[in-house]
Amino acid sequence: MTQTYQALIDEHIYMGGATDVEKMIRDAHCEVIVDLREEATGIAYSGSEQVEWIQIALDDHAKTTQPEVFKQAIDQIVENYRQGKKVGFHCGGGKGRTGAVAIGTLLALDKANTLEEAERLAKEIRSVISIKETQREALQLLFPNT
Repeated sequence: MTQTYQALIDEHIYMGGATDVEKMIRDAHCEVIVDLREEATGIAYSGSEQVEWIQIALDDHAKTTQPEVFKQAIDQIVENYRQGKKVGFHCGGGKGRTGAVAIGTLLALDKANTLEEAERLAKEIRSVISIKETQREALQLLFPNT
């Protein structure tokens, strides 16, 4: 069976869609799941009580940039990664919100120097990434020197 989620940072940070959460927990042994869905009412897979579920409510159809909410998501992922935890993050389909947070995470971890480089790297890892203009604007506000 094809793996439908990807490692943003090998063996540490994983990304995908809501349907990938079970596999992130079972196969990649993620200890923390950052759920980017504003519409979520609970973790996408409830088969493991040991997993910490963190919801950062990003509006997929936002008319504004939401930089503070993107910063919360990126900070949660980076903080848990630096604590040595395996982290998975996702939105509904793993394209827009997940893509924007992946790009921001690469920049926050100094894995890319520019927004364009981070987007290219993220798309090389997860080809379905397609961020919206408001998401790009949020990243530009958060990382003005890139």
